[in-house]
Amino acid sequence: MQAYLTPIALLVASNVFMTTAWYWHLKFKATPLMLVILVSWGLAFFEYCLAVPANRFGSEVYSPAQLKTIQEVITLVVFAGFSAVYLGHAPTWNTAIGFALIAAGAYFVFRG
Repeated sequence: MQAYLTPIALLVASNVFMTTAWYWHLKFKATPLMLVILVSWGLAFFEYCLAVPANRFGSEVYSPAQLKTIQEVITLVVFAGFSAVYLGHAPTWNTAIGFALIAAGAYFVFRG
């Protein structure tokens, strides 16, 4: 069971760093762009330190398509939470429907 859960846990942590790196600065528009880029690169370093092992370990139990699908679903969930909590943009019904359609696509990737 650990072989299945470890990659997912690493991908969740990785996506927290990735989402933060890409979107934290939206609340700090007066911050110089070059500083934003440097801080974001620093955050992305930690994202890579988690994503690369997640994919390496995950490839033992998941196909590449399954790994990518897991990563995309996690990205959407993490982004929705980050957007609501940090940026103050709660998901709309259209967002929920779009995410549900992506989840339906994920179902077919994992379908036997």
